[in-house]
Amino acid sequence: MKQTKTLMLQGTASGVGKSTLSIGICRLLHRKGFRVAPFKAQNLSDNAHILPDGRKMARSQAIAAAASGVSPDPDMNPALLSPGRDGCEVIVNGRPVPRFERDACREAAHRAYERLCGRFDAVVAEGAGSAAELNLRGGDIVNMDFALYAQCPVILVSDIRRGGVFAALYGTLALLRPEERALVRGIIVNDFCGDPASFAEGRRILETVCEVPVLGIIPHFNLHLEDEDSLPGAATVTREKLASFVPEGMSFEEFQEQQWDALADELEANLDVPALLRIMEAGA
Repeated sequence: MKQTKTLMLQGTASGVGKSTLSIGICRLLHRKGFRVAPFKAQNLSDNAHILPDGRKMARSQAIAAAASGVSPDPDMNPALLSPGRDGCEVIVNGRPVPRFERDACREAAHRAYERLCGRFDAVVAEGAGSAAELNLRGGDIVNMDFALYAQCPVILVSDIRRGGVFAALYGTLALLRPEERALVRGIIVNDFCGDPASFAEGRRILETVCEVPVLGIIPHFNLHLEDEDSLPGAATVTREKLASFVPEGMSFEEFQEQQWDALADELEANLDVPALLRIMEAGA
């Protein structure tokens, strides 16, 4: 494989902001001159992006690709499980397959990642759900299984508004195997209400108990971004709903660009970007 720089975001749970942060980091790297691609080995989403040739991929990776200034490609999401009324459609390399075969999906993910490494300077990979679902460990292809294959540094993300951020981060790290734990190079505390500086003591405690640097406290702020998928009971933000926020005289594409830049600006202001770049450059 080409010596592409890969950074991976994994979470302490679903919905902690991995996808949004991935989009923001992709945008940030794009603005710094990197040719960057998003990647998620396997996604479970009912919101598929359909390419002109009919191939499908997860909408979240398509959005991240656009934020990176590149065209979406199924290599960025080689395995997609799309739930529907009649079961789950399995998409591999953009095309439906008869059934889900984990080893085949894992192989497809590895080959897709290798192809991206031949075309891009950097890859921002994203995990799914929690990094430490012990009952699912044997079938994992999207979290630590992939990180170990790619030998890439992992940044662990937790959402402080859910509560229990200390237990979530410490517990996740404690449940990882030593070789997995060794890949975790930083922590991001997401969705903080108030002045992030007021969490200075919490940051110190996290770094002490987790023995991993906190790279940023990301404040809660409002952005108009399309949701990855439809969660039960959630008011899903679709492309159609987003259109209602577009100011008169601005195209939808221009509005999206504005939102991606606002997200990247927030990360520039609240992340230790030089440390993040050093981690990415150093690799595992």
